[in-house]
Amino acid sequence: MTETAFSLPQLVGYAAFVLGVVAFAQKNDGRLKILNAVQAAVYCAHFVLLGSMPAAAGNFVNIFRNLAFLRKRSPYAVAALLALTLALAIATVRSPLGLFAIAASVVAIVGMYRYDGIALRLCLLCCTFLWLTNNILCHSIGGIMLEVTTGTTNLITIRRILMDGRGAAGPFGANRKCVSPEIKSIPEEPIATQRV
Repeated sequence: MTETAFSLPQLVGYAAFVLGVVAFAQKNDGRLKILNAVQAAVYCAHFVLLGSMPAAAGNFVNIFRNLAFLRKRSPYAVAALLALTLALAIATVRSPLGLFAIAASVVAIVGMYRYDGIALRLCLLCCTFLWLTNNILCHSIGGIMLEVTTGTTNLITIRRILMDGRGAAGPFGANRKCVSPEIKSIPEEPIATQRV
């Protein structure tokens, strides 16, 4: 369904876009996840109003993903979220176009559980492209704006992490640690004596 730029579904999408920008501006991970859960709830309503049930389902799962990973990452939570995603996919997907939002939810669940650092951001970048494709197909103006904004921010952040150095965990978060200002102060070994 094509909506005008100031129809109710698009206005709800703009509100979700603002919530997304505010969420990604948070330095506190807890506030980030809570605001992302609220944003996902508003996007869920937005996609229901647009008539895209798979995208609404993907955002419904995202609410619980953000809340489930608020304190810790549990394999049981991952299994439950993946089962919920599969059930909602079976219930809502009526064409291959509906798979973009579902695939984005699956990649985000696995990525947020398994990775940190650049590897996590690459998973989220993949989600950005999947959601951007979905939003273009659904005519979600706020959704398109959010994915372009988060994709650009994510690419800049990946570059900043690479420019800051590898740190103790390496650039791909092998030890589930992110590069921090404290790590930058550790002197690097000369190239000839670095361990392989």
